[in-house]
Amino acid sequence: MKLSIVMPVYNEADTLRKIIIQVMAAEVAAEKELVVVDDCSQDDSPKILEELKKRYPNLNCLYHQKNRGKGAALRTGIEAVTGDVVVIQDADLEYDPAEYQKLLTPISEGKADVVYGSRFVGSEARRVLYFWHYLGNRFLTLLSNMFTDLNLSDMETCYKMFKTEVLRKITIQEDRFGFEPEITAKIAKLKVRIYEIGISYCGRTYAEGKKIGWKDGLRAIWCILKY
Repeated sequence: MKLSIVMPVYNEADTLRKIIIQVMAAEVAAEKELVVVDDCSQDDSPKILEELKKRYPNLNCLYHQKNRGKGAALRTGIEAVTGDVVVIQDADLEYDPAEYQKLLTPISEGKADVVYGSRFVGSEARRVLYFWHYLGNRFLTLLSNMFTDLNLSDMETCYKMFKTEVLRKITIQEDRFGFEPEITAKIAKLKVRIYEIGISYCGRTYAEGKKIGWKDGLRAIWCILKY
């Protein structure tokens, strides 16, 4: 089995080197490839990627010539994967690559086609941050569940792992953070086996570079209704 990790990057020079090292060091019962899509970063992210490419032969770096958004970067990355399973990884150190195996196990055991890593279930460590972000995440998950008839606890999680054959059946249309409700709605329509596993979460503040805002929350509501 081969695991493809897709990482969208936009101005993440402060954390990029560390997260790629963590991804490459993660112990998982599968061959790994990392597909990084730089979404026209204006900092040293492209320079760091070119440096790390010399160190890691299984690192594939792709570049957008203009900033198009996280969803567009994921679309580019997913088109380039060669693995049997795909997982999404942000470049900001909020999610721990050491948990790949936890997500992969239900798929490798033949139980699941899709696995979501939930920040709100289980006993793993979770950094305490914004109440309104938490409430917004729970509201969006509830609204999404009402339309998809799923019982997810964390629709907005970054850690979504898919069998590649499932992901290939979906066309991603959203260019920004609307990807999360869009992909969830489209996965639900496929009637595949979806599992959810508790993960740790080390969220960051806006001062530390967090990008998602209230406008993205409104877009997420629209995407839930649309898809």
